[in-house]
Amino acid sequence: MTEEAYEPVAVSRRIEAPAGEIFRILKDPTRHLDLDGSGMLRGPASDAVISGAGDVFVMRMYYELHGDYEMNNHVVEYEPDRRIGWEPESGLGHPDASSPEARWGHRWVFDLVPDGAGATIVTEIFDASRLTENKRAELDDDPSWWIESMSTTLERLDALCTGGSSRREKR
Repeated sequence: MTEEAYEPVAVSRRIEAPAGEIFRILKDPTRHLDLDGSGMLRGPASDAVISGAGDVFVMRMYYELHGDYEMNNHVVEYEPDRRIGWEPESGLGHPDASSPEARWGHRWVFDLVPDGAGATIVTEIFDASRLTENKRAELDDDPSWWIESMSTTLERLDALCTGGSSRREKR
């Protein structure tokens, strides 16, 4: 793998909705299943809304290599109507849950920048630059998979905010 593979990957989309409306969806983990472009989310373990940095929200996940498991997402960035980000940690059912490598160091961030009256540029960022060496070995060095799933996530977020029809069927 090249060092280049660990640069943050970012995808942006202009959404015809105010930043506050978009942020309300992003801070509500019960809405994340509707947004998920990866196909890995199965839903939140609780219905608590994120209220600030330091919060932890748990998502049920599925990945072919691990089956069903949970990820404990530590909110590390929280600026209302502007930015929200979390660092996942392996949780219940994940093979790394009880290891010192449960928190890999990667981060998911959504950055919101107002763009005229009632529109927002939303950028989703996957930052793997802090991954441990062991976890870097597991990461696919082709970022196109992330870009595709992030583009789908932003497309679904757009549909939720503008009344489009990207709402997903339950699995």
